[in-house]
Amino acid sequence: MKISFFSAKPYDRAFFGRLNEAFGFEFIFYETHLGPHIVNVVEASDAVCAFVNDKLSAEVLGTLANRGVKYIAMRCAGFNNVDLDAARKYGLRVCRVPSYSPEAVAEHALAMMLTLNRKTHKAYNRVREQNFSLNGLMGFNLHGKTIGVVGTGNIGKAFIRLMSGFGCELLAYDLAEDDALKAAGVRYTPLSELYSRADVISLHCPLTEDTKHLINPASLKLMKPGVMIINTSRGGLIDTTAALEGLRSKRIGYLGIDVYEQEEKLFFRDLSQTILDDDAIQLLMSFPNVLVTGHQAFFTAEALEEIASTTLTNLSRLSQGLNPENPAALLV
Repeated sequence: MKISFFSAKPYDRAFFGRLNEAFGFEFIFYETHLGPHIVNVVEASDAVCAFVNDKLSAEVLGTLANRGVKYIAMRCAGFNNVDLDAARKYGLRVCRVPSYSPEAVAEHALAMMLTLNRKTHKAYNRVREQNFSLNGLMGFNLHGKTIGVVGTGNIGKAFIRLMSGFGCELLAYDLAEDDALKAAGVRYTPLSELYSRADVISLHCPLTEDTKHLINPASLKLMKPGVMIINTSRGGLIDTTAALEGLRSKRIGYLGIDVYEQEEKLFFRDLSQTILDDDAIQLLMSFPNVLVTGHQAFFTAEALEEIASTTLTNLSRLSQGLNPENPAALLV
């Protein structure tokens, strides 16, 4: 099997190359993201392996099918960038990695919370300049605070397990409530109550038509002044314009985002020598109470190992006429 990888980075080559010893597939790597501008380079490939910011539109999928591609392997959990109806139309099998390391993302969300709260990033820079003043570094105890978790899938559950150790009250919202979490003391509430009661809101749900812009002018009005919002899920969950206004009005006291609605032209690239043509991200990064990381929440050795192993196993099974071992991995 020949697999064309898009949005490929050195770490993709390393992990997939090592895991491929058990499969013997042929790889070709493209650093650029997949879209109409590059799709015609795919030749004699059985599969395309794509990532979060690749564009698998009907146009792209049609071209891939015409060029002999049979399988689309998403090396991530999200698939909002894939036109599944078009994939069915063109007879493409689509798989993903539904769960790689929930703890990786959950721990990054916690790291963002603690950094914003205790301002360790600012303290680090201060002491390197021999400034040991504590002015402006005051935080708050997480113990006793109310944490709202939107989405209690694998990552949301891992995040809840972490937060339970801090002695927080835990509120959750999900269309499918988890009995084990309820038994452990997590209380499911309507979104409106979660918004109004939580001191910290962490987003762990997929991006769908229903969840797009969960954080918007109306929902922000329900929240406590000074609320902390953390997003390690998908950028489109937050209306960027509303977030900027929420920061200006101080409705949002802290904002931590590992994802960004317009991230496809920014993240996973070194743009240190360029001028960013994105006023919104520049404004966000100008606020002292905003922390931005470049979609790195998943980025641990354990997660990359699981992503490579699951992706290659999925493709191996599909090529043998079998479905992936995890039913949630098969999209079409």
